[in-house]
Amino acid sequence: MKKVISMLLVVAMCLCVLAACGAPSTPSTPDNSGSSQPSGTTTPPADGAVVIKIGGIGPLTGGAAIYGIATQNGAQIAVDEINALGGDIQIEYDFQDDTNVAETAVSAYNNLKDWGVNIIYGTTTTSPCVTISSETYADRYFQLTPSASSPDVTAGKDNVFQMCFTDPNQGVTAANYVSEEGLASKVAVLYNNGDAYSTGIAQGFIDQANTLGLEVVTEQTFPADTNTDFNVQLTACKDAGAELVFMPIYYTPASLVLAQASQMGYDPLFFGGDGMDGILGIEGFDTALAEGLMLLTPFNATATDERTVSFVEKYEATYGEIPNQFAADGYDCIYAIYEACQQVDGLADMIANGDNAALCDALIAIFTSGEFSVDGLTGLGMTWQANGEVSKAPMVVGVENGAYVTK
Repeated sequence: MKKVISMLLVVAMCLCVLAACGAPSTPSTPDNSGSSQPSGTTTPPADGAVVIKIGGIGPLTGGAAIYGIATQNGAQIAVDEINALGGDIQIEYDFQDDTNVAETAVSAYNNLKDWGVNIIYGTTTTSPCVTISSETYADRYFQLTPSASSPDVTAGKDNVFQMCFTDPNQGVTAANYVSEEGLASKVAVLYNNGDAYSTGIAQGFIDQANTLGLEVVTEQTFPADTNTDFNVQLTACKDAGAELVFMPIYYTPASLVLAQASQMGYDPLFFGGDGMDGILGIEGFDTALAEGLMLLTPFNATATDERTVSFVEKYEATYGEIPNQFAADGYDCIYAIYEACQQVDGLADMIANGDNAALCDALIAIFTSGEFSVDGLTGLGMTWQANGEVSKAPMVVGVENGAYVTK
């Protein structure tokens, strides 16, 4: 395994050099018309190679598209790297748009089944993933989601695994960090009570904060990520004397919160979760407003390790922007699937016979063996529990001079 990983790193470095020397390629747009044509670039399979069809699902249009596009792009880079090796396992990759709607996700899933999918990658967001995980459980497809973080995604389904932290675990980890580092004694929590992701992290934080003796002076909510006025919530936090405001929300509403807090002269320590990763890249956002912001994330694009540098350079060359945590999660998902498939006895026969149930059972056994681990962009030595939850060390970053700095 170590030899395979080393070879992958060498290939990744070489591809990065080639990408830097030429014009950036334009990512192809998946065909979502129902024709189930594979998306992205592919390398012709080596003679005798086992070709695994991995089908992705996530929002490519609509309000959550930025997350789906990131996971699609990150996974595509991994697919291209693996196929460029010309090894015994090759990947065909098709990513379908679910618009962050459960009903659309079912149509996307059916398209992938018509295409002959072997393994499901996704979905990107929680609500569609809860629906699709029930479908894959019934149909016995192995499923790995990059970023759907609710425990409901995996509950009662032995075939579904997560690359990201679960919501409650992220909230608990954030509370532990605030307490251990002595960041504040009085904290406020501001979250979207219409969103399972935001609510789950908030509740985990609140419960753990109470256990640790942190004083939660106020809990403030808003109904949707389309909310644009947070003055009432911020005033309540300020009047309650909150020294830290924990915001397990996505970066679009977070950017408005920071701007409105600045306008009212309220300057607590703001602390967010992984959904806030990407706030520095919002077009037109004054990054000075985020100075001092802290967030819990498994990935830092400014890290200097060889693997991260290679990925970031390639992503920028191909897609013209810095990758966020969602892109890194997507990249790690494909490699985790690839490395697990290398350990499947009889893989060629399973694929040739379309025996996806046997492949599913084999991958479940590998992922839950306790001996299978993956070194990725979002964690070293990542392992998985029987309930589908990933085990990896969290990372806290802070914004300093307009850039993320690992704490």
